[in-house]
Formats: sequence, C-alpha cells, structure tokens
Amino acid sequence: MQKILIVDDDDAMRRMVKMRLSDTYITIDTGDPVQALGLALEHKPSAVLLDLMMPDCSGFELCQSIHNLSYTARIPIFVVSGESASKYRDYVCNLGASGYFEKPIDFPKLKSRLAEELKTHRSERRAHVRVRMKLVLKLKGSDAAGRPFEQLTTTENVSCGGFLCNLPLALPPDSTVDVLLSAGQDRFVGRARPVRTEAQNTPWQRYGFQFSEKTAEWILQS
Repeated sequence: MQKILIVDDDDAMRRMVKMRLSDTYITIDTGDPVQALGLALEHKPSAVLLDLMMPDCSGFELCQSIHNLSYTARIPIFVVSGESASKYRDYVCNLGASGYFEKPIDFPKLKSRLAEELKTHRSERRAHVRVRMKLVLKLKGSDAAGRPFEQLTTTENVSCGGFLCNLPLALPPDSTVDVLLSAGQDRFVGRARPVRTEAQNTPWQRYGFQFSEKTAEWILQS
C-alpha cells in the first residue's frame, strides 16, 4: 500500500482523514509542520495532504520546501484547507501543489483525485528512471531579465525525459531552452523547460529540466 502524509494541526481532522483513507493507503500524520518535512524525507510518501494555516511554519512554506528539495520534489502535494480555494488555489499551485480541496472534504472526490495522480506518477517514474551521468550541454535561451544567453553546463543526472544541472543565471518558470549536446561538435537534442529550481537567489542555481520536445540525438530514449 502507498503512504500518504497528512499534515494538519487539527487533531480531529487528522483522525477523520486517516479513518477515511485507511482502507486504501498507509497514513502517516503530524500536527507539527516543522516535523512534517523530516517525515517526508524519512518516508518519502506517495502524496502529502497539507493544511495551510498552522503555527510555527505555514503550509505555504512547507509546500515550497517539499517541492524544492530534490529528494521530495516529485511528491504530489494536495492542499486541504478551510480557506477559500478561489483565494489561494493559483498561489499554492505556483508553489508546487497538485490540487486544492476545501473543508469539509469531499472524500470521494479526494480519493479519486489521489488515485488518478498516483497512477500517473507511477507511470512517469517508470518512464523516467534517472541515471547519474555527466554530459556537457550547451543551453540557449533568455534569462529572467529577458537577456539572451548561451551557457555550457554539466549534468548531474539524466533520464529519458530530462536532466539536472547547474546554471549561473536565473530563468523564468515558463521559459524554454534549446539543448545541444556539446562533445566536439554541437548536436541539437531538443527543447526543455525548468520544472524544478533549487538554491534560488544564489550565484549558481540548480535546475531540473524536462524535455518538451526531443530528438534521437539524446543519450537516453524510452
């Protein structure tokens, strides 16, 4: 059975969610958002159900932290909150959340959405197994200030669907870069977009890229 991490400072709410999901999932829960990040790192759950308004560390901060850490970045996060979806849905989705459910929870809808997301997520994991491999790439695009760039970088790992690397510049989240394999002669291998960013606001930023289009020149094919 897959694991679900429930993060909510309301004890009664956690008990109810655990009871309603226990027939399908193993549930781990905490009312402490600071402890939640440690539990996510320890158990690497299949999904996180996250309240927004909690003491010490808000759900907004925790959502961003889980999404930005490389070890937990691919875990789907579903916000479950008493706050209006119209007020916060777009904001939390920009922080990395996969969905938003208002309290009182529509449990049939939540379970359906979880099943759909986790089925897709399993398929993506099988399709995009990461391999530790250093490839020299040349990326071409425009940075966050709109300036064109052409930058050499070395990958940390690669998959059929993308790669992880460092860049000495900031990229807008909706950007697309041309990717060339730089080994003697540059070979165009596709176009990719940044789907994960780490070490923001530092001279070197770490990006996870996903191909939006790919040629047969890429090192791994599905």
